[in-house]
Amino acid sequence: MNAFTNLGLSESLNQPLEQLGYSQATEIQQLAIPPIIARRDILASAQTGSGKTAAFVLPLLDRLQQKKPAKGRPIRVLCLAPTRELAQQIDANVASYIGELPLRHAVIYGGVPIDQQIRKIGNGVDFLIATPGRLLDLLTQKKLDLSQIETLVLDEADRMLDQGFQDQIQQILNHLPKQRQNLLFSATFNAKITSFTDGLLHNPVIVQSQRLNKAADAVKLIIYEVEQNEKPDIIYYLLANNKQQCLVFARTRRNANLADTYLRDKGLSCAAIHSDKSQQQRTQTLQKFKNGEIQILIATDIAARGLDIKQLPLVINYDIPRHAEDYVHRIGRTGRAGMQGVAISLMGGDERGNVAAIEKLIQQKIFIAAIPYIDGENKFEYDNEIIASAGSHIQALKDEKSSRAAKRKKYTKPNK
Repeated sequence: MNAFTNLGLSESLNQPLEQLGYSQATEIQQLAIPPIIARRDILASAQTGSGKTAAFVLPLLDRLQQKKPAKGRPIRVLCLAPTRELAQQIDANVASYIGELPLRHAVIYGGVPIDQQIRKIGNGVDFLIATPGRLLDLLTQKKLDLSQIETLVLDEADRMLDQGFQDQIQQILNHLPKQRQNLLFSATFNAKITSFTDGLLHNPVIVQSQRLNKAADAVKLIIYEVEQNEKPDIIYYLLANNKQQCLVFARTRRNANLADTYLRDKGLSCAAIHSDKSQQQRTQTLQKFKNGEIQILIATDIAARGLDIKQLPLVINYDIPRHAEDYVHRIGRTGRAGMQGVAISLMGGDERGNVAAIEKLIQQKIFIAAIPYIDGENKFEYDNEIIASAGSHIQALKDEKSSRAAKRKKYTKPNK
């Protein structure tokens, strides 16, 4: 017996979980697994990095392996994700949890040849992970049958049910049996989303492992007020002497490319991913970042959901996101699995309203710090409060009482 069998899961899952080092169930797993086993609909809110993928995958795999597949091995679990990166991450987790269980899984998403995916699902799949666009393509071509779906999962449900996806989701729902289990998981929810779910969920169990839309306690939040044209210099100064990995979020593909080119020209190890990159490029770049071959990954919000790096110490928002919910997901890339993290945001004058919306959503004031300046030895100076927030690896210099204005006057470029 272990923490997971105590929640009602079969001992057949013990071996893969032990190999993965899972000894204790997280709060969201403790709250969600029993009602999922009981086939209840779920509306679950859980911080990123809290183990929510395992919270729905494990009980569903357990149920699948207890029942012999019907002839033709129809799809019984469908998990929808808003981005290719998240779909790939969920599929990787499913593969690791299956272990030696006699189950089949597959992932389908756009940006890659469809024929290979058709062949994969043509052999029969128990657990399918998909992005809505590619799933609809296959349904239109009559390459998929969803009539035997027992459970529908919407991961990052807030994004799945926003205006960009609602029409696609509704089309997909028309292909599913009316009698099914529905599981909705996300780190953020809003009023529009919860109103949509009223017609989707049936007497759901509300699972909330922390205050809704809350930033993780393990993540220290800092804002620097800057001019827009200062951002390339500031991002370089923040990262020039940083030896740890960092994920930088830009609002647009143009800004992601600008920051990537600037940092690479300065000799830093970095790469960018966004929707203009091919799926092969995106996949390879993400893998290199996960392997530690790239120090700095610059991304649009396609990486805000689904990128799981357990020891990512720093996230920087080159731009403040337009939607407050995206901020929660961005900073959730750090401070995962109990680790400490720092999230720094560069706020231009036209982004104050975005920050106000974020603070309202997370019900928390974000510390606005003086911009660090570079001394003659290319070292940063931080206030004591920033040091306490950002962690012990930042070295304090003297002159802690200097004002923000004084610091900006002393702000000089390295090697100049």
